[in-house]
Amino acid sequence: MRIEARVLENAWVRCEPLSEVVRDEVRAAIAGDAAAWSIMVSNGHGEAFDAWFDQRVAHMEAGGGPAYAVRRRRDGRIAGTSSLHDLVLAHRRVELGSTVFHPDARGTEVNPASKRLLLEHAFASGIIRVEIITDAVNARSQAAIARLGATREAVLRRHKITWTGRVRDTVMFAITDEDWPRVRDGLDARLAAF
Repeated sequence: MRIEARVLENAWVRCEPLSEVVRDEVRAAIAGDAAAWSIMVSNGHGEAFDAWFDQRVAHMEAGGGPAYAVRRRRDGRIAGTSSLHDLVLAHRRVELGSTVFHPDARGTEVNPASKRLLLEHAFASGIIRVEIITDAVNARSQAAIARLGATREAVLRRHKITWTGRVRDTVMFAITDEDWPRVRDGLDARLAAF
């Protein structure tokens, strides 16, 4: 089983696998909020961008799961990135994350539309569990994940060390294949408002 890196699109966004073609557009999109990077595990801001981008592409090419540039359909601009990564084939599990959007995309159709595509792709590929994790200090991210319909499962204490050296607690959410019809319907209802 593999989650193929291919273009995914709906009426709101087009998710394009990361490649050299979109490098500079992604750089511009995720440079919009330097403060957001301060709590991330890895750093993709400023001078760190190229190494971060190259690592995401290499992880994807090694079969770890596809990484995407998310393009808004209404204006054609790349709004940011999101990925299916850390694929564990033996357990048919993947993480949905590495999501960074330009501030002007927050609260718009971009996040639910891209998550709708990535979740559909994961479950159609045979995944039975999609994990979504975030820093315990990131209340905005936790609220966005809950709005997707994911179930909050746990707080993993002292789980990761950020690129700044801070030891973080991680909040774990998940969506299973059994949850997917409910989550899909909720996302479709949200997107109908756009």
